Amino acid sequence: MGLSLESMAIHMPTVFGHPNRAGFRGVLTSVDAASDKSPSGARGHRVLLTRSAAEAAIPSLMGMGLDYSPGLDRHDARRKIGVITRAEIVGRAIEVGGFLYARDFPEIVKEIGRSRLRNETISAAPQTGGKAESMSGAELGMSYEITDALVEDIKASVWVLNRVTFTGAAVLRRDKAAYGSTWIELA
Repeated sequence: MGLSLESMAIHMPTVFGHPNRAGFRGVLTSVDAASDKSPSGARGHRVLLTRSAAEAAIPSLMGMGLDYSPGLDRHDARRKIGVITRAEIVGRAIEVGGFLYARDFPEIVKEIGRSRLRNETISAAPQTGGKAESMSGAELGMSYEITDALVEDIKASVWVLNRVTFTGAAVLRRDKAAYGSTWIELA
């Protein structure tokens, strides 16, 4: 079994103790895997981002904004809370990293920190009954924003995306994300 790794990053100078820069990392989406549910804008269709489309689009992620809505239930492209400075395909995941505007948006930085603690508590808890599963809906995930998508067959139940341009990403509750395997944490 071979391991494939594609990577790209914007070099940001290190500024120790910068009050408005908190690092984040996470999984934005999966490649060559159908979404768990229909993302916004897909008209009820699940989607599958091909590896070749993702590889070609990785450069378009650099410098794009990370947004959120106060309810963590949708995208809000006008509420930018950070910037993506790194993206790479690791196996079947697009991993991203960058900076959150910590001083400007302390509440979301705190929520992302709490989400990591919940994730660690859930994974350490014995998996007996539904308690851990019901808590997992509060975990945070991510969702991508795209334009110029080339859909292989618009009549298919799963839209295969053969070309995209990334225009940003959003932080939202995992139960609202199209891919339940996404996550975000403070770096």
